[in-house]
Amino acid sequence: MPLPPDLHVHTEWSWDAPRGDMERSCERALELGLPGIAFTEHAEWNQVHPGQHSVDIAGYLDSVERCRAKFKDLRILSGVELGEPHWFPRETAEVLAAGPLDQVLGSIHCIHDADGALLDASQFRERAGLDFPGAVREYFRETLAMIDSGLPFETLAHIDYPKRYWLNGVAPYHEQDFEPEIRAVLTAAAGTGRVLEVNTTRGRVLCPDITVVRWWREVGGQAVQYASDAHDPDKIAEGFKLATQMVEAAGFKPAKDPMALWRR
Repeated sequence: MPLPPDLHVHTEWSWDAPRGDMERSCERALELGLPGIAFTEHAEWNQVHPGQHSVDIAGYLDSVERCRAKFKDLRILSGVELGEPHWFPRETAEVLAAGPLDQVLGSIHCIHDADGALLDASQFRERAGLDFPGAVREYFRETLAMIDSGLPFETLAHIDYPKRYWLNGVAPYHEQDFEPEIRAVLTAAAGTGRVLEVNTTRGRVLCPDITVVRWWREVGGQAVQYASDAHDPDKIAEGFKLATQMVEAAGFKPAKDPMALWRR
């Protein structure tokens, strides 16, 4: 079975992708036989990490057009990954109005801790004394708030992002430990017609795994798409073979159009 398009890729236009390269990513997608690729650069306005900034949307869109002209055998989609967009409705609206975007992802990376401080999930395990399961539940509550905000994004990205950064030396991450919170998020996303992203974390871990994809189907979720979340051209479509097998086992099927979403 041919691989699906990689619909969540970062390049030099994202602040955290020093090895990103849009042209090389297109070349890699063609090498792999992908039907298409979406460049979904970070549009976020938190200042959690040094050097963090939102995409220069005008420059980015110019770069997309140059790649479309150069790589005519590859379907190249424009897009952004909105980080906590419900915290920044004005900035979000400005980015979305800047030009045509084919893919708009909604994602949560950060929460406010018990003291009100901003904390990225990648920093959870570095915070001494943090109630780690409590922080993960807060992450899901924030994800639900983003969905309920009504802001315009089509795809829910890496629903269980904190799983990537689970603490060493404690009980493994189990989706069932957070089932009520995850199901609430899935139900809200399904009710608004959104798409669930299966993010392979560059081949390291599936976000989500088959348990959550099955819950997605149970609550009425209609469609799934795939994402490597690559920040390096060499990671394009990493883990897709396993991801597609998992999604099919959960009851979603590919369409005749290789660019189309997988549906129930």
